[in-house]
Amino acid sequence: MKSIQVTQFGGPEKLVFKDVKDVVAEKGEVCVRLYAAGVNPSDTYTLAGTYAFSIPQLPYTPGLDGAGVVESIGEEVTNVHVGDRVFIASLMGSKNTGTFAQKVVCDATLVHPLPSHVSFEQGAALGVPALTAYRALFQRACLKPGQTVLIHGASGGVGLQVVQMAKSHGAKVIGTASKPEGKKMVQQAGADFVTDHVTEATIEDVLALMDGNGPDVIIEFLANKNLETDLKLIAPFGKIIIVGNRGSIDINPRLAMQKECDILATALWNAPKDEYEQSIHGVIGMLTSGALRPIIGTTLPLQQVSQGFKQLEKGIGNGKLVLIID
Repeated sequence: MKSIQVTQFGGPEKLVFKDVKDVVAEKGEVCVRLYAAGVNPSDTYTLAGTYAFSIPQLPYTPGLDGAGVVESIGEEVTNVHVGDRVFIASLMGSKNTGTFAQKVVCDATLVHPLPSHVSFEQGAALGVPALTAYRALFQRACLKPGQTVLIHGASGGVGLQVVQMAKSHGAKVIGTASKPEGKKMVQQAGADFVTDHVTEATIEDVLALMDGNGPDVIIEFLANKNLETDLKLIAPFGKIIIVGNRGSIDINPRLAMQKECDILATALWNAPKDEYEQSIHGVIGMLTSGALRPIIGTTLPLQQVSQGFKQLEKGIGNGKLVLIID
């Protein structure tokens, strides 16, 4: 089968497209013929060999998320059947077999039914982005209907799903983006207001969108740049949820004291089993009802995955980056 293989940690040039031996499902496992795979920022960190949550044994096939059709199942697998359309969520198996390949074998608990109205590309955009969005909003922020959410960086694969989930829960949503095409995607996802990323100079303009009151929840994707601004913007007793970060920042803790706000972080890999399962059920429910519609930004053939990694590293593109697998 065709696969992306990594034999050395490093940059995108270490992603090699080659033939490898077919994988076989054993007891409790499922083999899925993949037609699409999602690319996440964490994939670039893993490739570099610097990701705290995942340093795989070499060689390995990257990829945490994907969608396709069940090709075979091992003994004692009952949740899916051969021929089922499925998506794979947040995979990192002990066999170092990822979703950047024509086939993948993984534990049956990571394979979930894909509704018929959801494409394979959309299914591959679930997994890490959808579960992260759900965890940030409902398990960390404990979002309530009627609250206001500001999504600082809403045009990415996770941010667009945060917009949709928050709206489906009855929240007022303000999304930020830097480019016109990103703003258009945020608007299409259902945000009530779309604006530039908030800076010190524009705090009052953003507050005016909320009648002078700060947001109850801020979902933050670049904390090393925006956290101080978030502290000035958040409503009293509000919650700032850090989903993304690329460095360090100096902040004045008194700002948090003045608001009595909470600064929380989320990393999907820390989710207890019961909360992970709750997230999966929540995501599938939203998919089935139509409340969640993953928005695809860029698609590339599997053999061009290195180009996709370069885009992620440079912060180019909006929506979800998905690999198409022949």
